[in-house]
Amino acid sequence: MKLGFIGLGIMGKPMAGHLLAAGHEVFAQSRSGVPADLTSQGAKACTTPAQVAQQADIIFLMVPDTPHVQDVLFGENGLAHGLSAGKTVVDMSSISPMATKEFAARIQALGCDYIDAPVSGGEVGAKAASLTIMCGATDASFEKVKPLFELMGKNITLVGGVGDGQTCKVANQIIVALNIEAVGEALLFAAKAGADPAKVRQALMGGFAASRILEVHGERMIKRTFNPGFRIELHQKDLNLALESARALGLSLPHTASALQMMNSCVAHGGAAWDHSGLVRSLEIAANYQIAGN
Repeated sequence: MKLGFIGLGIMGKPMAGHLLAAGHEVFAQSRSGVPADLTSQGAKACTTPAQVAQQADIIFLMVPDTPHVQDVLFGENGLAHGLSAGKTVVDMSSISPMATKEFAARIQALGCDYIDAPVSGGEVGAKAASLTIMCGATDASFEKVKPLFELMGKNITLVGGVGDGQTCKVANQIIVALNIEAVGEALLFAAKAGADPAKVRQALMGGFAASRILEVHGERMIKRTFNPGFRIELHQKDLNLALESARALGLSLPHTASALQMMNSCVAHGGAAWDHSGLVRSLEIAANYQIAGN
């Protein structure tokens, strides 16, 4: 198939690589240029999103935030300027559910399909083609693109209509943030009480407290490996989306708000680019104590 891929960062680059490895023709574009290892695999570099839209029948987006998606779609030389009826736009970024519905309506008015399909699994999942993909789409457009999703992920779910995929991703990010906070508090408590946090983590992995967050991010906290991964500034963005949506819905999400404040503290201490497991640093700063390395 003739596919487009816009956004070739930590996540997008390996995702586009899986499409190339499956034999598809991929027209690629990124603000920082198309990496040489993708062009060596056969990716065709384009200079603008509009050029991608002119060449490809299904176009994937993987960019950081709502304004970036808006610019790719509708900015100068954006996708909308190159689309023709019958094409499909698939946004795999994590952005505002409300903005997604607005963007979809504008793309659908051009006679094209629109799917929101944010992902979970981070860099590891992107490289391993094991991402969880949460889709908002019509049944027909989902079935059309599903074989391509299967090249990039394993747990692929049609959640509902357009926008529901983004809503699911926001829910995911709430759960992940609160689990990181809980693991950080538990390991900090154990370490300050004099126990070996590595052995505490090992013991907890065999009980009801076991989780992927304890397994992966607990290890990061103990080993002090805070290179992303998934950057705190991106999770900070996602929690802001959660609280904005909650305000519009008349909901109180108190623990989501506290997790966001901890991420804000990390950013204030120079941690915007830390992996989100680095949220524990805000707890450590408040306690004047580290889980490891004291």
